[in-house]
Amino acid sequence: MTFRAPVRDLAFALSTVGHDALIARAYPDLDTDTVAAVLEAAGAFTTDVLAPLNRIGDTEGARYSNGAVTAAPGFADAYRAFVADGWNSLSAAPEYGGQGLSKAMELAVFEMVHAANMAFGLCPMLTQGAIEALALHGTERQKRLVLPKLVSGEWPGAMVLTEPQAGSDLAQLTTRADPDGQGGYRLSGQKIFITWGDHDAADNICHLVLARTPDAPPGVKGISLFLTTKYAVNDDGTLGPRNDFRAGSIEHKLGIHGSPTCVMLYEGAQAELVGELGQGLPHMFVMMNAARLQVGVQGVAIAERAFQQALAFSQERRQGRAMWSADYPAEIYGHPDVRRMLMLMKAKTEAARAICLTTGVLADIARLADTEEERASARARAELLTPIAKAWSTDVGVEVASLGVQVHGGMGFIEETGAAQHYRDARIAPIYEGTNGIQAIDLVGRKVAMAEGAVMRGLCAELALTAESLTEVPELAAVGRRLATGVAALERATDWLLANRGAPSLAAATPYLKLAGDVIGGAMLGRQALAAAADPLSSGDPWLEGKSALARVFAGQVLAQASGLADGLMDGADDLESTPAAALAP
Repeated sequence: MTFRAPVRDLAFALSTVGHDALIARAYPDLDTDTVAAVLEAAGAFTTDVLAPLNRIGDTEGARYSNGAVTAAPGFADAYRAFVADGWNSLSAAPEYGGQGLSKAMELAVFEMVHAANMAFGLCPMLTQGAIEALALHGTERQKRLVLPKLVSGEWPGAMVLTEPQAGSDLAQLTTRADPDGQGGYRLSGQKIFITWGDHDAADNICHLVLARTPDAPPGVKGISLFLTTKYAVNDDGTLGPRNDFRAGSIEHKLGIHGSPTCVMLYEGAQAELVGELGQGLPHMFVMMNAARLQVGVQGVAIAERAFQQALAFSQERRQGRAMWSADYPAEIYGHPDVRRMLMLMKAKTEAARAICLTTGVLADIARLADTEEERASARARAELLTPIAKAWSTDVGVEVASLGVQVHGGMGFIEETGAAQHYRDARIAPIYEGTNGIQAIDLVGRKVAMAEGAVMRGLCAELALTAESLTEVPELAAVGRRLATGVAALERATDWLLANRGAPSLAAATPYLKLAGDVIGGAMLGRQALAAAADPLSSGDPWLEGKSALARVFAGQVLAQASGLADGLMDGADDLESTPAAALAP
C-alpha cells in the first residue's frame, strides 16, 4: 500500500486552470518555482509522515473512555508536526499569522494530505473553514485571541451543527444558548456526528456551534452561531478552566476510523456570539462552503490513492494470457478491460482535480481582482462550480475506489490488501457537508437560476470554445466533437430546467449535476491534453503523451453518454410523484 504524492500531476493541473496567471497578478511573492517547492515539501511530509499512519488509523482507530477521546496511534504526534511545519496556515491572511498563499495552493496541498490519510486530514480541513468564518464574522476579541491559534493550527476547529432529530433539516435544531448576564451565553444540548469534536492532539479545541436563544423565532431565522472552546481563553490568551462540554461517545463507522466522530454534550458551556443574532446559518455557510470544496478535494484524493494502489497491483499480479503481453502468466495490466478501468480511474481523477482547483482559483479572483465586475463574475462562477466540485468529485471518489477493488479482483475484497479501506473511507464523502442530493438541489434551485441561467450559459460558451480548439488538433479532434455534443446536451438540459422549475427540476437535479460534471470534466481534460501537446518536451515523454489518451478515453466512455443523460433527465417527475411506497414494497 505504498503512496506517492502526485506532485507533478498537481503542478500541471494548477498551470492549466489559470493559477500561473493568478499568481502573476495577485501574488508577487509567489512564482512557479515556489509553487513547485511547496508541493514537493508537502509531498514529502504526506508520504513520509501521514501515509504510514493510514492503515493504523483504520485498524485501531480513535478511542473513547470516560468522556474523553484519544486519537489513533501516531495521529497526535503527526498533527503536532503538521502544525510545526506550517501546513495549517497556507492561505490564511498574514495579519493573523498566515502565509498568504492562494486558495488553490491550499487545496493542492490538502489533496495530498487527504490522499495520504483521509481520516487525519479531516481535522485540519475543518479548521480551515473555522478560520474563514471567524475572519469574516468574528468579534475583535475572537480575532485577537482565537483566530491566530486557529491559523497556526495550535487550536483546531470543529463544525457543530447536527442533532439527533435534525440531520440536514437545521430548522429543527433545539440546542439552547441562554444569556449569562455578562455578555456571554451558556450552551445546553446534544450534537451528533461532530468530526474531531474531541481528541488529545491539541491543547484546546474551538467549536463553532449553531443554537437558539430563548426568544428566537422558530425555523432557520432563529438560529445563531456561537464559539465555545474546550478550555476558557483568558484576556491575555492563556488557557483557563475546562469548559462544560464533553464527548458522550464516538460513532462506530463504515470507514475513516482514525477520525473520531463524536456525540457532544453541552451542559451549560460558556460561549460567545459570532456575528449577529439570528444570522447563524448564513455565517455558518462560510464554513460549510469552505468545507464543501475541501470535501470535493477529498473525493479527488481518495480516488488518487485507490488508483495508485490498483495500478501497482496490476503490474504485480499475474493471471492468464493477456492480449497486450507476451508473458505467461501475464501481469493483469496487459488485459484490455483492466487497462480500461485504470485509464478511466485516472481520467476521472484528473478531471475532478481540475474542477476543484478551478473553483479554488475563482475563489481567489473573487477576492483579489482589480474591479468589482471581475470579482462578481468570479464569485458567481465559483458559486456555480462549488456544488459540482463537491458532489461530482466525491461520486468519482466512490466510483474510482470501487473500480480499484474490482482491479484487485477477489484480493480487493480482502481487508489485508487495503483496497477495501479506500472504498469504505470514500463512501462518507457524498454524505457529509450536505449530501450530494442537497448539492444537486442547490445547483438547479439556486446556482443555475442565477441571472436567469446566464452564469451557466457563459460557462457553456467557454466549454464550446475549448471543443472548437480540440477539433483543430488531429489527435484530439474526436474529443472536440464529443465535447461539443456534450456542451449542446448541457445547454439543452439547462434550458429545460429553467422552464420547468419545481418538482420536475428537483427530480432531475442529480442527473443534471452528473451531466454538468461530466461535460466540465471532459473540457478540463481536453485543456490538459492541449497544454501537453503544446509542450516542447511532449514528444517521447509518456506522461505528457498520456494526457491525450486520457482525454480520448473520457470522451469515449463518459462524454459519449451526455446526450442520453440529458434526454433522460427531461422525462419529468410524473412517475416519481405518482408512485406510492406500497408499489415498491416486496
